[in-house]
Amino acid sequence: MMQPSHFRKLCLGKGVKLWGLLGQGSVRAARSFNAAISPQISNARLAVLLLGLLLVPAAGESQVLNTIGVTGLRQIAPGLTGSGIYVGQAEAGNPTWEVNPAAVGQPVSLFTWISTNGSDSTFPNGGGFESGHADTVGNAFYGFSTGVAPGVSHIDNYEAGHFYSAYVASSVQVTPVIVNQSYIFGSTGTANDLDFDNYTARFGTLFVNGVGNGGPVSSPATAYNGIGVGAYGGNTSMGPTTDGRCKPDITAPADYTSFSTPLVAGVASLLLQAAKEGAGGSISAATNALTLKTLLLNGAMKTADWTNSTTYPLDARYGAGIVDAVNSYRLLRGGKQGFTVNTTSTSLAGHLPPTANTNIYVRRGWDYNTLSSSAAKDSVNHYFFDVSSTSRTSFVFTATLGWQKGLNQPLASNLDLFLYNVSNNVLVASSQSTANNVEHIYLPVLPPGRYDLQVLKSAAGGLPSAEPYAVSWNFGPIEAPRIANATVTNGQFRAQVFGEPNQRIVVQSTTDYQSWTPLSTNNTSWQGVFSFTNAASSSFKVFRAVQLE
Repeated sequence: MMQPSHFRKLCLGKGVKLWGLLGQGSVRAARSFNAAISPQISNARLAVLLLGLLLVPAAGESQVLNTIGVTGLRQIAPGLTGSGIYVGQAEAGNPTWEVNPAAVGQPVSLFTWISTNGSDSTFPNGGGFESGHADTVGNAFYGFSTGVAPGVSHIDNYEAGHFYSAYVASSVQVTPVIVNQSYIFGSTGTANDLDFDNYTARFGTLFVNGVGNGGPVSSPATAYNGIGVGAYGGNTSMGPTTDGRCKPDITAPADYTSFSTPLVAGVASLLLQAAKEGAGGSISAATNALTLKTLLLNGAMKTADWTNSTTYPLDARYGAGIVDAVNSYRLLRGGKQGFTVNTTSTSLAGHLPPTANTNIYVRRGWDYNTLSSSAAKDSVNHYFFDVSSTSRTSFVFTATLGWQKGLNQPLASNLDLFLYNVSNNVLVASSQSTANNVEHIYLPVLPPGRYDLQVLKSAAGGLPSAEPYAVSWNFGPIEAPRIANATVTNGQFRAQVFGEPNQRIVVQSTTDYQSWTPLSTNNTSWQGVFSFTNAASSSFKVFRAVQLE
């Protein structure tokens, strides 16, 4: 179900009406799906478990794409199809592990099949046989008519056991930058997870892993630096991990996690394409695997029964929520925004908001930065936001902080996330997990005001002293653009359009409410405003502003 368009109407004197029109939003009703799937064990170089075996999709793909925001994203950014993104798909079931190009509606030239028998660019080939499981995963990921990212530039299809032993464990770099893994090792493999974490730390590859279809979350989804995906409305494993961390990180609608995982990998591919094309401002920072993970988690939709705590930042079943391509894209479009000020203090001295006169005016955005602490002092990067001047009575606020487990580090460092009300120095919310490398704040009702979002690294926060991190925030929901401050000077009608920062808006006019004439198309500034003019007319005329992205 799509959210209907929202209107805001304002009448200014005689003969002029000003409307704000917001395009279709990204709130969708999620639904569950049911089908019988038989998991199967495969023995290659190590035991791996398929996360479901399905020869045909269990539910309408269009409904799934609508639920996770892909349909809405294609309306506002139709060019985002995964174009230019090289992806990988590791499949268990040797010798039956290969994707059939015809089954996913893609040409043979788009694939390379890789196993212990070598690599091949033809199908069928001597490396293995077609897998119905692999076909269904591929259809959800990049299928021509059903996939989230049908425009990816190439797919390397690996036999899972060979992929782990020959590449991940051996630290041999592969070309794919996003790898879907719809299989599990069947246990929490600390050594296996360390291999995956080291691989991401060294090469920047983003692994998207199914958490399992019941019981404890299993490796490789238990790795720190990857994304563990649960199944919304289906059979899924739940957290915490055996060492107390939050997994899954996120969910998507499917019967089993084999088929929720490629949906998230597909959305990650769309975000990566947008980032490479400059949608986030800083290409190098926006294309980082940590930034992509943080944007995905912070854009996720919350279910009615979603819950977390100060020390357990994500829901045990849903993670950050249900993946939402539109929300995460809008966060990316907000652009990289640097912190306002850095402060240091001894741990006992606290970290109340300092005096700062500048603010970040982008209500949806992100940053990729570093934070250093010493053995004696905590260090805080402060992000100030002034959302006091608004017609809204409250905001839905989310913020997500993420960092990676470094190369050969036995444990991740420890960062914390705080939100203070600047007017009274009151702590509004915090996320202070000691086990996770992600922190998350969700406030469904946040009053207007001035706030200090803090990223803290304590004196006991661990090595390295300079910790790279990604943080994303959202003061939602999206508001319709509005036209205000209208005047007529020297025969020219002048007004301002207020809307979402860094968003594309078209101003249109009409005299009959039937046909609308575009007058100007522009991007709002970082303050969410631009001006327009039009020749004054003696006839009745109506203006409206329509948000395009």
